[in-house]
Amino acid sequence: MPNLGSLILGLAWGATSTMSLSTLAVFIVLSFTIINGSSAIGAQINTLSDYELDLKDPRKKNLTDAVEAIGKKRIKILLSLEFIITLALVILFIYVNNNPGLLLLWIIGISLGWIYSAPPIRLKARSWLAPVCLILVLGIFPVLFAYFTFTSTIQPFFLLALVGLAMTIYGVIIPTEIRDYFGDKTMQIETMTVHLGLVKACVASIALISIGAIFFIVAYLLEWLTGSRPYLAVLLLIIPVSVFFVITKIRKLHGLSKQYMDSYGNIPLKEQIVSISAHNPQWIIIITQTYSVLSVILLINKFV
Repeated sequence: MPNLGSLILGLAWGATSTMSLSTLAVFIVLSFTIINGSSAIGAQINTLSDYELDLKDPRKKNLTDAVEAIGKKRIKILLSLEFIITLALVILFIYVNNNPGLLLLWIIGISLGWIYSAPPIRLKARSWLAPVCLILVLGIFPVLFAYFTFTSTIQPFFLLALVGLAMTIYGVIIPTEIRDYFGDKTMQIETMTVHLGLVKACVASIALISIGAIFFIVAYLLEWLTGSRPYLAVLLLIIPVSVFFVITKIRKLHGLSKQYMDSYGNIPLKEQIVSISAHNPQWIIIITQTYSVLSVILLINKFV
């Protein structure tokens, strides 16, 4: 879903009504295939790199069982094939699009995705470098790749929306780090959540989601109020609703985290924290779907 959200946001802001539908369709298919392929490469690198750690987590048994069933060697071969195919698509896309800058964006993005998980650099275990890398890989480069597929100019309102999206993405990812906090701390993997502690990580998550939503709302509000259909701005009310729902869940995590720290390691509280934060994929979907729906409306508004 985040991949689709990246494509939709970049498409909505970058596409123009002067583009032919056939050209638009070709660009959409190629860009989405490249973004998806790159994401799959990053995910498989992460799976291989975390395999030993995941063996100690019963919640990830299905993942480790799948790795054992397929075999690490076979996964590495598939990974190499995926990389070659994706690179070939990027080169083809640059030829069709006549925009060599997309190759640079792809190289930087795929490289960051690689060193985020894989040793010896493994940025995910290097405190503040981990969120910076995640924000770039998940919230910046995919959107820029999609955006510059359709245009070569930069719109100020788009940059505002991009910053809002990037902040929100890491904000909703933090609960995933909270879920893994206990295992990461035991294995001395210093993620940002391990560095901050559970309570401060929850506060950071709430702050990033809230501020990111404000940036996103302001960007779309300005875009629609200065356009031909200012009444569309009322649709932005769905953002506070979805954000409030997600923040309510994280506030519950915050309360449990404070109790856990005060109890000096109460096991039932620990299990509650892990159980609640395990629902984070649903929270990510709620936020990304909300943002994607608004981006689709922005896109349709350009062509209708």
